[in-house]
Amino acid sequence: MLRGSSVCLRGLFLLLFLAGAEYAAATEKNGFDLSESLIPVDEILRGGPPRDGIPSIDDPKFERPEEASLWRANDLMLTYDRRDHRFAYPVGILNWHEIVNHDIDGAPVLITFCPLCGTGMAFDPVVNGRQLTFGVSGLLYNSDLLMYDHQTESLWSQIEGRAISGPLAGTELESVAVRHELWQSWRERVGSRGLVLSTDTGHRRDFRKSPYGDYDHSERMFFPVSHTSRKYHPKTWVLGWTHNGESKAWPFPELANHDGILEDRIGGKVVRVHYDPNVPSAELRDETGKLLPATRAFWFAWYTFHPDTGVFEAD
Repeated sequence: MLRGSSVCLRGLFLLLFLAGAEYAAATEKNGFDLSESLIPVDEILRGGPPRDGIPSIDDPKFERPEEASLWRANDLMLTYDRRDHRFAYPVGILNWHEIVNHDIDGAPVLITFCPLCGTGMAFDPVVNGRQLTFGVSGLLYNSDLLMYDHQTESLWSQIEGRAISGPLAGTELESVAVRHELWQSWRERVGSRGLVLSTDTGHRRDFRKSPYGDYDHSERMFFPVSHTSRKYHPKTWVLGWTHNGESKAWPFPELANHDGILEDRIGGKVVRVHYDPNVPSAELRDETGKLLPATRAFWFAWYTFHPDTGVFEAD
């Protein structure tokens, strides 16, 4: 009788051990603890590369535009202005690195780019008085980059700008306004004040070639998303912004059918949309002309994070 009970207990312990191992495996991906994730764990997907398989640029080097011979007039740049400083981060580099931790004389800025969503976004990386630095987790949520901070290993959704797991879960980063400009246009705008991110990143890459091929123009999406809309081609460019709980998208085909600067209202705030068909890109400004941190994104990416979004449609 005792021997039978012992066998039963061993079997029970084995089942509990296996159940615990299965739970741990389900709540751990790429070495990140997802047991208290704010989003469903099964919606956090491995993108392919492991943690840091896409290396962030933690000690960025810059050069004068006249020294940067790789770039051509129509190459796209993510650009950032801070006081008298003017910086350009070539998308050709961001395609391969996705994150730049840039400290500008003690004033840090986090530059991020998700090639799958087309989203180039910047943030203030100081949280509760503590400066964070970020890396690429190798994980995705709604096809979007999940970053992680080196200090706490919390995971952060790029488009949402908030931590979705880890000690900082629920914390939001402050968005910083950036532009999308062509290389030649940026050089003409900033003159001698400009600096461009160097291709000396510590890694050998073909920065003139995108690792994603024709992805920007194809209807294909490599990973599933939670909400979809066929109102536009999934890779249609839009400018999106959220204010006072209200989200709105300005699709570029609609802006192309509107003459001049568009005045609109969102969340009770008057805004103006400046569209540049040559990039193509758009800028959102308030009544004083201040540049607002709107998001240039593929339609599918904006919609899946903002399924209740308003949409501007030209008359």
